[in-house]
Amino acid sequence: MKVNVNAVNFTVDRKLVDFVQLRMDKLEKYYDKIVSADIFLKVENTSDKENKIVEIKIHVPGDDFLVKKQCKTFEEAVELSAESLERLLVKRKEKIRTHI
Repeated sequence: MKVNVNAVNFTVDRKLVDFVQLRMDKLEKYYDKIVSADIFLKVENTSDKENKIVEIKIHVPGDDFLVKKQCKTFEEAVELSAESLERLLVKRKEKIRTHI
């Protein structure tokens, strides 16, 4: 799967990119037809502690899934987003299986 990491208004370090890549690779265990993933990492300029936003867009044949999470750290947001995507992908796989 091709993973594109885009940092908005800041520079992303290699460690975070590697973490995101590893987490996205785990999604292929749930649904193996994932074409690519676009990840947008954003920092919101607020006094709120939960100012890290992660948007993940997964491209699968015939559909796209978009998940957006806001947390204190990027790692936590990526983890929550990936868990949501796991549920969506499992649901999609079951739906396709029933049509065959």
